Amino acid sequence: MPTANLNVKNIVHLWHGKLFDTKQPHDMDSRFYGTPTLQVYASLWNKYRPAIIQLMMASEGGPQSYKLSAHEFRALNPKEKTYSFQLQAFQGKAVNSVKGSAVAQDLLSVLNSSKKAMELMETITFDFSLNKSFMLEISRAQ
Repeated sequence: MPTANLNVKNIVHLWHGKLFDTKQPHDMDSRFYGTPTLQVYASLWNKYRPAIIQLMMASEGGPQSYKLSAHEFRALNPKEKTYSFQLQAFQGKAVNSVKGSAVAQDLLSVLNSSKKAMELMETITFDFSLNKSFMLEISRAQ
């Protein structure tokens, strides 16, 4: 194993048998040093996951909708200005950009944790939208 000259200006950490120089953060494993993404809405989406998957399956016959409870979203993040979003998902990834919507990102993350949802998204592009009235709409992209 390589050795390092330790001094105040050049602190070296031993992590999993690899040397990482703190002056070179790009060499560090981002799983340990990156900013974690908080999944504020994941618990709520997990609660609704069975219903969402049923709607995904039923969307073969046309668009499906489900009324969500506004107070549940507001309780999780009262400072959020808007909870509405548009998400297109295919093969477990967002087709459109959802960087500005933690609500959409957390929904996608929860769907990716479901074997059935992943099977459905493997060959079908789904459109998910949540409007200002907290109506979740699910359809298959044309």
